[in-house]
Amino acid sequence: MKTVRYCRGVLLPTILALASACHAASDSTPDSSPSLQAGSTPLEAAHWPNYGGPDAAQYTPLTEIHPGNVAGLELAWTHNSGDFSDGSGDWGLTSLQVTPLVSGDTLYYCTPFGRVFALDAETGNERWQFDPEIQNRRSGVYPAVCRGVALWQAQDAAEAAGVCGQRIIYGTRDAELIALDATTGALCDDFGDAGRVSLKEQVGGGEPWVYYPTSPPWIQGGNAVIGALVPDNESKNVPSGVVRAFDVRSGALAWAWEPVSDAYRERHRDSLGNARYHLGTPNVWAPISGDPELGLIYVPTGNPAPDLYGGDRDGIDEYGSSVVALDAATGKLQWHFQTVHNDIWDYDVASQPTLFTLPGVGEGRPGLAQATKMGHVFLLDRATGEPLYPVEERPVPQGGVAGEQLSPTQPFPTHPQPLHQPAQLGPGDMDGFIGLDRLACQRTLAKYRSEGMFTPPSLEGTVVYPASTGGINWGGISIDAGRGILVANQMHLAQVVQLLPRDEYDELNPAPGYPLEHYRMEGSPYGVRRFPLMSPLGAPCNPRPWGSLTAVDLKTGNTLWTRSLGNTRGQAPWPFWFDAGTPNAGGPLSTASGLIFIGATTDSRFRAFDSTNGSLLWEYRLPYTGNATPLSYRVQPGGRQFVVLAAGGHGWSEAGDAIMAFSLPAESRQSKQ
Repeated sequence: MKTVRYCRGVLLPTILALASACHAASDSTPDSSPSLQAGSTPLEAAHWPNYGGPDAAQYTPLTEIHPGNVAGLELAWTHNSGDFSDGSGDWGLTSLQVTPLVSGDTLYYCTPFGRVFALDAETGNERWQFDPEIQNRRSGVYPAVCRGVALWQAQDAAEAAGVCGQRIIYGTRDAELIALDATTGALCDDFGDAGRVSLKEQVGGGEPWVYYPTSPPWIQGGNAVIGALVPDNESKNVPSGVVRAFDVRSGALAWAWEPVSDAYRERHRDSLGNARYHLGTPNVWAPISGDPELGLIYVPTGNPAPDLYGGDRDGIDEYGSSVVALDAATGKLQWHFQTVHNDIWDYDVASQPTLFTLPGVGEGRPGLAQATKMGHVFLLDRATGEPLYPVEERPVPQGGVAGEQLSPTQPFPTHPQPLHQPAQLGPGDMDGFIGLDRLACQRTLAKYRSEGMFTPPSLEGTVVYPASTGGINWGGISIDAGRGILVANQMHLAQVVQLLPRDEYDELNPAPGYPLEHYRMEGSPYGVRRFPLMSPLGAPCNPRPWGSLTAVDLKTGNTLWTRSLGNTRGQAPWPFWFDAGTPNAGGPLSTASGLIFIGATTDSRFRAFDSTNGSLLWEYRLPYTGNATPLSYRVQPGGRQFVVLAAGGHGWSEAGDAIMAFSLPAESRQSKQ
């Protein structure tokens, strides 16, 4: 179906939608490698084998497009699937967050409603499409999303040349794992039930459109490893957050890891009944990554249900809001690092773990960078989980509601220092479009508890900053290995979270809506009211920039530069057009030539920045907001370098369906790099 809605206006609808909606490589894939190259040899081919690229670093070694010629970048081709919706009628709203894959001369991507397309990567011409024919109905506050597909290729030459010797594997909103022949798009009959595996097997509460994958599986060691989305804030008894591995050939379950401790499992064994997995455990909805050489996969976890109250968790959160290393062959826990203790702010780990090995960083040990919604980036030894640099347990505000169990401290990285500032919002920090706007924000702030990051939700209302949208969300970070630069884009938004005693909430019986969100948190003593901290004119009350791009020197841990990301033009009424930064969703791409490409912003622009100083070098007006992470590739030696971005909105902008490829015109291309 194809319907269109135009809703660009003041920043308010953007903030509200973001507050609600932000809720793979292979050892058998020839392009994947545990070590990044700093740059490419002239005109070599370079593909994009998994969601975040090699090492999940959102980095390309290609250098044909560079700071000296990027201003000449042009649109080469566009592919439109027609598979999107503005949310009218029974159909849910769509958000095009996909990062395609490129293998050989073919580009693969999925649509929000689960169709898969294979395109000629040079021309954008369609080779095949697959429709899973699922029922795509409205599903709460979440837009329909498919962030990507995974690719597996047999290593045996005879098997690789046969039917389904190269497979596309992905999850759908019907909670199915599907395997397709990458050459023809036909279902692989030997996988599960005629190409399909139900992910709802032995998962309690897994009703349609409540439990399903939004990120691609990670393929390693012949297994496809996948988690799933579950509803936030609704109930204590949402489906389990179990992570499972399925054999890429047969679809058989290889192993399952449930993010609960053995002690918790023993205490609650009698509560399972006929189910295999516990309800309400932390889930893994963000992209997974892995290291084939170490035989480990890395899963980022969310916090346990019902998210914003944790007084009766009884240890269910031991692996919540963490990055967890599992044995790729068995699923056994190897180590975990918790980024938030007893997370009651919905600060789940939303971005893909990124791998790096850099001289002078952590003594050159193989590292993992985990970015968080708090604007923290933890640098860990990826073999052991030990921090490469000191992590400090700092005292945080106490005094939550009756029954709450708070951690007295929270972990803070020291290298790099937290990227999200300031730590606490006071009257002098209030912003807006004009002076009266700021005064109104100051009066609003005075009503609520505001004591800095990790101030617990309260009955009077607590300012949560950064909001549960981030900071750094699912768009993740990029690492330029040659320069030792880490790049992160962030949202800077504040929200108010107010807990309501169960009797009061039930008597109120609020209807869902915006700007005032209400969630039942069924099974807990409280319901919750949540809303953005906004000025009367629709601007965020917190200080500018409202969206930013930051580059960090990984060797020193120092910020190299930071700048606003996005312009309010077209989002706010004239004369309130500023380079103040805008809310953003999507990630950055770094190139070996010294560029950073990013869409993400609400002003519908695709931009290129100089990675050494943050200066803007190129921008392109998109037909829809580009809320995805770009990729770059060259199909064959001597061919063009392409940069591709999916532009199709994110719930707060016009819904669309454009996969857009950019390259240099023939007259601008150099014979060598």
